[in-house]
Amino acid sequence: MGLVQTTPHARSALFPLAGWGGGAAPLCRNASRTHRRAIRAWLYAIAALLVLMVMVGGTTRLTDSGLSIVEWRPVTGIVPPLSESAWAAEFTKYKTSPEYELVNKGMSLDEFKRIYWWEWVHRLLGRLIGAAFLIPLVFFQFRGWIEPGIKWRLWCIFGLGALQGAIGWWMVASGLVGRVDVAQERLAVHLLMACLILTAVIWTARLLTPAAANGAARVTPRRLAVSAIAILVLLLGQIALGGLVAGLKAGLIYNTWPLIDGAFIPPREHLFLLAPAWLNLLDNHLAVQFTHRMVAYVLVAVGALHAADCSWHRVCRRSAVALALFLLLQAMLGIATLLLQVPILLALAHQAVAIAALIVATLHAANLRVQPEPSFQHAAR
Repeated sequence: MGLVQTTPHARSALFPLAGWGGGAAPLCRNASRTHRRAIRAWLYAIAALLVLMVMVGGTTRLTDSGLSIVEWRPVTGIVPPLSESAWAAEFTKYKTSPEYELVNKGMSLDEFKRIYWWEWVHRLLGRLIGAAFLIPLVFFQFRGWIEPGIKWRLWCIFGLGALQGAIGWWMVASGLVGRVDVAQERLAVHLLMACLILTAVIWTARLLTPAAANGAARVTPRRLAVSAIAILVLLLGQIALGGLVAGLKAGLIYNTWPLIDGAFIPPREHLFLLAPAWLNLLDNHLAVQFTHRMVAYVLVAVGALHAADCSWHRVCRRSAVALALFLLLQAMLGIATLLLQVPILLALAHQAVAIAALIVATLHAANLRVQPEPSFQHAAR
């Protein structure tokens, strides 16, 4: 009971949809190993750039550099100030922002340059990733290398990337009028979208990875794939919660563990201080940090149980154990970051391990859900 044979036929019956969690795209006759290998390498290179982008974005946030460029110039903004007069003009624009007036008033031009460069590099990476995705995509499609089952995924990812650029400016714009930081909910959306794009890129690359040449059927509990997807979704939610904590700078308060506000579970009136109740999940520092802690505990527990389940059934054991260890390390880094009041290097390590855990979770879930591809000899018949 509850067991399915992981042959291609059984996997097809279990996951009939060809969406992000469906089976691997069937191999077309005109698609070769070389084509798949090239596209897969390209996607993993894009994933590496996305990881770099997220880390630079984290540094930009932690150094309070994100509001240093007060205009959105998708094309002309690629050129930084190249003369003293150009730097003076950019500095003058920044001086009109609330952040300068209320936080950085009196800063020197050299101090402004330091925060400007972080934000400029972050935006430049976004442009480079867009070009690095679109140009090869058009080339691969023109040459007919992309299989029909993969083509729509790639164009959807490109569309999400374009949307991410607009979300980035939507986030920055929130900090240019009436406040000195970007809106935490917009920061969380921006971070979540970056992680969704990264997940989609890695999953699609995994679809193009040849299955192991072991044709023997394996008995696998259906719950393993379900629980792996659940961990992936929960981890994405946890990263978004981390964005809320960062946006509110909630990590700078309630710097005790395992207690928070003097208790393991704070008083109800403190957790639901704002009305309506849902607003506490966005604006209440205590509620946001408490929720982030609780989800971390759930992730560690579920990850450990899932690893034990995979080990018992000898299915994807190594990736399941690696995922559980990453989730545990991430929780430990989160505790250390909180207790030490968010030192930049430790906070960046916390973010880096979160992204590493997301990558492992994506590959692990894909390995459990992607059906083995047909052999090239069989497909050519």
